[in-house]
Amino acid sequence: MRDSDLINDRPTLRRNPMAGVALGMAIVAALMVLLAGPGTRMGVWHFRTGFSLMRYGAYLAVLAALFAMVALVLVRGRRRGVLPSVLALGIAAGTFYVPWSFLQKARTVPPIHDISTDTRNPPPLIATLPLREETGATNPPAYEGDSIARQQQAAYPDVKPVMLAMTPDSAYGHALRAARDMGWEIVAAERDEGRIEATATTGWWGFRDDVVIRVAPASGIARVDVRSISRVGKSDVGANAERIRAYVRRLNGAG
Repeated sequence: MRDSDLINDRPTLRRNPMAGVALGMAIVAALMVLLAGPGTRMGVWHFRTGFSLMRYGAYLAVLAALFAMVALVLVRGRRRGVLPSVLALGIAAGTFYVPWSFLQKARTVPPIHDISTDTRNPPPLIATLPLREETGATNPPAYEGDSIARQQQAAYPDVKPVMLAMTPDSAYGHALRAARDMGWEIVAAERDEGRIEATATTGWWGFRDDVVIRVAPASGIARVDVRSISRVGKSDVGANAERIRAYVRRLNGAG
């Protein structure tokens, strides 16, 4: 796109204001979606406001696309009138894709927010409990039982304990290094208890989730269990399972 193209299209926008309206709406929709996550992360607004921005940004993107298509019809084949409408259509499509893909992913995973490699005896939260209270966590720290476990096992059958062929003490060192390599904020590291607690912050929304790692002896080797639980939100859209998978890959690499 050349600057001269936009300059030459200004008279077209005056003759066909529909294209200008479509482009304006598409830009506003894009800003709503792009700022939804960072604004939540920086504490400018509540995460529910961020979700609303994404939703209404998607609606506005659809409306902008409709206006752009109407504007293309009104151009009636004149080349100079095509660029603003096509630009609006492209921005609207890209903007709509972001919340649409988020929604599609949410529909493929169960509406749970607490994932553990040990669903019978999940590692408990201890050191992170005060932090959850300080930040107004709405999800309970206690594991919610068999109903959650069944949903997890159906959706994430690969989330299982890690068995390392080494002493528990050596495994603990590997587990702690892997947690630090993940970029998590280490809240507690109790070697004698074989327990590590950390807080992970998501990149886009800035949600703070808590992670507990438990290292225990198991028939001459070491067993590592990991639990990741969100502080807010009924569904984590698969984030906790992905976090555990990434940690397990790093742990196996370190081991």
